Amino acid sequence: MNSSTSPRIEAMDSHIHLDMYAPEDMQRLLAKAKESGVRKLVAVSRNLQSCRATRAIFQAFPGQIVPAYGFHPEQPLPDAAEVDALIAWMLERRDEYFAIGEVGLPYYMRRDAEKMRTAETFPNAAYLELLERFVMLARMLERPIVLHAVYEDADAACDLLEKHGVTRAHFHWFKGATATIERMIGNGYYVSVTPDVLYEPKIQALVRQYPLDRIMTETDGPWPFEGPFAGKQTHPAMVLDVAAAIAELKALPYEETASALYGNAVRFYCEASVR
Repeated sequence: MNSSTSPRIEAMDSHIHLDMYAPEDMQRLLAKAKESGVRKLVAVSRNLQSCRATRAIFQAFPGQIVPAYGFHPEQPLPDAAEVDALIAWMLERRDEYFAIGEVGLPYYMRRDAEKMRTAETFPNAAYLELLERFVMLARMLERPIVLHAVYEDADAACDLLEKHGVTRAHFHWFKGATATIERMIGNGYYVSVTPDVLYEPKIQALVRQYPLDRIMTETDGPWPFEGPFAGKQTHPAMVLDVAAAIAELKALPYEETASALYGNAVRFYCEASVR
């Protein structure tokens, strides 16, 4: 893969958990990102404490970071007071720009419950209710929403997005059925692709099917990857390798593809900030 760091190449990491890196690692990775041409990063959050940490990172690197606030679904449900406190905290900052995320549905937790034969007590309806609150918040604030919703959960997420008229939706690290993908394409939703596109056939198939003008690049760092990235710390500059892989799968020039991917992310996240 040719992931040249020529000044002509610009990129964006559209999904990364910066607050999960050690502070010294985060600063080093942000400096490397800038040197590599990764102009901006969307820093997502996992809960209220994480949101506060993400906001502090944004304030320290305001031109480089797009903050996103939410509750990651692959963890135990918060109680009502915690949810109310999180949403109240977000509403208090409605005059600041941020996306809604990472939010969604707990596919992997639910699958584990099924394996342990405890699925009948799994609170899936409550997770759906929580996601709906975030979808409604995205609609009210006119903000992009970042979704963790894979396989059949993507259909449930689409139901909620359609119900509330939310179209600025980003499904990160998506996997799902062909019919679901066609539904997402028809609704104009975006997907983002991680470094596993270099070695995962399912992700490669998604890239071939999805329109280039609705694809973004991401790392989901600090999540580790395999293949050529095995044993390496995940860093934002890896999105250049993602762009190169997408170019190869689409049979397009690298520079043209990288420019389109960067433009997609800027259009989705950064232009929304001036609405």
